[in-house]
Parts: sequence; structure tokens; C-alpha cells
Amino acid sequence: MVTLEIFQEMSIRESISRCNLIIKKLRNKPATFSEINDYLSLESELQGYNFVISKRTFQRDLQDIRSIYNIDIQYDYSQKVYFIEMEQQPVVSERILEAFDIFNALNISDRLSEFINFENRKPLGTENILGILHSIKKRFQIKFTYHKYCDEETSERVVEPLALKEFKNRWYVIANDLKDYTIKSFALDRLTALEITNKKFIENNSFNVNEHFKHCFGIIGPNENKPQEIVLSFHPIQGKYIKSLPLHYSQQIILDSENELRIKLKLVITFDFFMELLSFGEYLKVIKPSSLINDIKTSLINSLKQY
Repeated sequence: MVTLEIFQEMSIRESISRCNLIIKKLRNKPATFSEINDYLSLESELQGYNFVISKRTFQRDLQDIRSIYNIDIQYDYSQKVYFIEMEQQPVVSERILEAFDIFNALNISDRLSEFINFENRKPLGTENILGILHSIKKRFQIKFTYHKYCDEETSERVVEPLALKEFKNRWYVIANDLKDYTIKSFALDRLTALEITNKKFIENNSFNVNEHFKHCFGIIGPNENKPQEIVLSFHPIQGKYIKSLPLHYSQQIILDSENELRIKLKLVITFDFFMELLSFGEYLKVIKPSSLINDIKTSLINSLKQY
């Protein structure tokens, strides 16, 4: 006998699976309600559920998808098809769909450990993202304990949060540090004891996170330095990776041959960017500027002294 509790659990699971299938269908291409229902009917046979729905239930599913996943499905009256709206915030929308893929995969928990190998790392501090976003939006100062890698001891910080930024799978809060009234980046994984105060601050209308990091690679800001033209030459094999995942939005291909990939960039040379170049080792040669060439040479000579 199926109890009410089991029935409710099955209903919720069926509803979530159906929403996932609707997203999956519309990610491939726009579709009519009839085409979506045909797809749900096929999946019903394959999975042993009853995914076929009425137009009214479908509209309710669209609301749930918008609420749960923040994915907006709209209707094109001229073509009479449903589609996923991604034009407003294309980067955010792509990341939402990436997160959906991961969530969907992790939802298959019965054979999870056999097929998924997780990176062994410490938590990224993402539990504080919602609180920090709230503080940014409402302009509340925040307090936290912070541990810099270069310092043995932790420090107490009071800051005015301005934005969140991601770099190399880590999240940072960009904030005005009230210690010296300087805009700094604080890694969420090194931030503890977050407290949202009731003290408000005046919005900094002159700060825009996208403009601030426009000519930067990584999390270090320009610090009033001007962007430079940088020319890099990569081994052709490494060049394929550089083409598929550009170092910076300003990247332009100058030469693409069987012997090398040569690109041009315009950005501020920060420590983050310098360390990224060193990571390519013998597969990279800096062509310009001369100051960067000399710094790379000095670093490689100092590295050899370690052996």
C-alpha cells in the first residue's frame, strides 16, 4: 500500500524530473507545446513515470522553473514555440544552465561515487554568497575575520561590499576596506565569522566591477596602472587550448600556423597574469613588451637557482 507520504515524495520527484526534461528539450531548440508533450511521453515510457501534462500544468511548471532555476522560458507568438530567454544576461544564463547540468548529474545518487571523481579541495565559502549579495544590494557594511596566505595571524575587517567576482573557481568579494579606504578583493574561502551589520553606507556610483577589471587578468585590480599591448607566442599544441579558452576578452590572433600561435592582448600586467604566463613554461615565448620579457627571464633564472 502506498502511503500519502510516499505518494507526495513520488509526486515531487516526478515534478522535478519533468521540469528538468522541459529545460533539456528547449536547450536544444525552441519547441511547440505539442512537441514538448511528445518528448515527455517518450521519456515517460523510458523512465516509468507519467510526465505527460495539461497546458495548465505546463504553465505552472514554467513558473517553477523560473523560481527554482531562474531560467526564463517564454513564448514566441509568431513562431508558436517556447524558448529559453538568454539575451538579457547571456553570461549569467549560461552559468545557470551549467549549474543545471551539474545539479541534474548529481541528482543521480545511486551510482554517484563510481562515475564521478570530485576534486579534493576545501570548501569555497559559497555559503556566504547570499548574505554578501544582500549586503551589496541593501548597502550594509559587513564584518568578518580574514586570513591572508602571507600572514600567520587573522585580522578583523569591516568593509563596504561592492561586488562579487569569480576567478579560477574561487569567489571574491570586492569591497572598500574601511581600514584604509581602498578597494580590495577578499577570497570567500578565507573569510569566516561573517556578520551583516545594520550600518549602511553610501552607494559608490563611480565603481563598476566590469569596468574596474576590464583590462585585468584575475582578481588583482589595475591600481591606477595603464593597460599595455602584450604579444605572446605559443607552441601550436598549447595554442589550441588558448584559442578554445582565451586568456582575456581582448585576445586577438596575429598568426596561426603549424609552428606557432601568436596573439595580442591589451591589459594591465598584474601578479595574477605574470604567474599565469609562468605556468606555460617552455610552451610560451613573450614577444613584447620588453619589461615583461626581462621579468620573465629573471624569474626563470631564479627558479633554476633552486636546483
